[in-house]
Amino acid sequence: MQTVLVLDFGGQYSRLIARRVRELKVYSEIVNHDITAGEIKKRNPAGLILSGGPASVYVEQAPVCDKKIFDLGVPVLGICYGMQLMAKLLGGHVANTGMSEYGKTSVTLDKDSTLFTGMAQEQIVWMSHQDLVDQLPPDFETSATTLATPMAAFEHKKRRLYGTQFHPEVVHTPKGMHMLKNFLYEVCDCAPTWTMVSKIESEVEEIREQAGDANVICGLSGGVDSATAAVLVHKAVGDKLTCILVDHGLLRKDEAEQVEETFKKHFKINLIRADVQKRFIDLLSGVTEPEKKRHIIGYEFIKVFEEEASKIKGVKYLVQGTLYPDVIESGANRESAKIKTHHNVGALPVEMDFELIEPLRLLFKDEVREVAAELGLPEEIVWRQPFPGPGLAIRIIGDVTDERLKILREADAIVDEEIKRAGLYQEIWQAFAILPAIKSVGVMGDSRTYSYPIIIRAVTSQDAMTADWAKLPYDVLERMSNRIINEVEGVNRVAFDISSKPPSTIEWE
Repeated sequence: MQTVLVLDFGGQYSRLIARRVRELKVYSEIVNHDITAGEIKKRNPAGLILSGGPASVYVEQAPVCDKKIFDLGVPVLGICYGMQLMAKLLGGHVANTGMSEYGKTSVTLDKDSTLFTGMAQEQIVWMSHQDLVDQLPPDFETSATTLATPMAAFEHKKRRLYGTQFHPEVVHTPKGMHMLKNFLYEVCDCAPTWTMVSKIESEVEEIREQAGDANVICGLSGGVDSATAAVLVHKAVGDKLTCILVDHGLLRKDEAEQVEETFKKHFKINLIRADVQKRFIDLLSGVTEPEKKRHIIGYEFIKVFEEEASKIKGVKYLVQGTLYPDVIESGANRESAKIKTHHNVGALPVEMDFELIEPLRLLFKDEVREVAAELGLPEEIVWRQPFPGPGLAIRIIGDVTDERLKILREADAIVDEEIKRAGLYQEIWQAFAILPAIKSVGVMGDSRTYSYPIIIRAVTSQDAMTADWAKLPYDVLERMSNRIINEVEGVNRVAFDISSKPPSTIEWE
């Protein structure tokens, strides 16, 4: 399989670059910038892309790649910091001239450049820099200019080395995908063969080979990730798969019942429903620290698996719906700060008795939905919004109690219903309710109340790496507020979260 590696220098768009390459049906992976030329050679990639980054290439301890990668004969595209680093390492010069460019900028392209084949000479691109290349490396040529940046792009055609000071991966560069397509297809000689159909076929083969004759278990929550992983593995191993639904009391309203009905009746998959609600609530009693909640739930979740698996002979593998953003955000990529510990990555106890099968580990959420649709999952599952492994426990800010779970579950169901009623469900990445364990004064009728607030969180995103708060219509917010206050006992106030990620996160804990 042809692969393009994205070397991550800490830029905010590194993940987006990888996604854009995949959108052009070429497989891509993100690797740390300090990967050696020898390691790259072993992986035999079709091309390399050096990402942007927040540092200046001339400061102490600025991230640097192995200079030998430029001698491998592998095509390289440097973007922003990646271009500047390439210039510096190959004998050019980068400086802060006191000039800067931020936002949309007009650029003049050299139409003879392979990178800009088939494009008009004048283009709008997205700039974000203070430093620039002021001296080209030997034998390089300028291929694009702006008023403020005489060397906005460069190239060495013979060595297939290219650099752009602007960002072709963002939507603000209208023809950016055309540039990336030229790099992938014309420079790297890639073919658009990486599709979800091919992914399913290759994954099924790998799972069969990995699992052999062993039995497999899978944690099924009803979300698109675990559902897709389960159906994909079932396609590979059939009745050797048993799904376990851990009904820990932290699921959404009626979710356990819906999952049981869908997977037993529709997919004919072996399913065990483990009712352990009291067990989890008792363990969470008095626990308010978010990471501690996650670890308790993750640890106990696996214990339940081990107990249920002990009733099945020959179980060796555990299926998880881990996604690529989970892996990145959990610190698997050293260039990414550890934002949170995911239930299905960081909270696994070291003594876990199963080997993992993670068929979605290298996929983004939109790619998982494509796989789900190809596998024939119902639309309500394909488009089901993300839900955290620890469930409602991390949407209660404070101690988890039966009363608070009941309140939050009812309020969350109303948010879900109203988003669907407004026809916004597929446009919004996530919309849900949060219950902070505080109370405020209210008035209902002639009486004062002292009850909980509910906070509504709704965001738009492509892959959860970044997110913007959803601009919900006022009438939708009004219906949510009225219904929650009138229908959910114990609530007298509703607020709406209008913060984006960054600086906030999507979940509150």
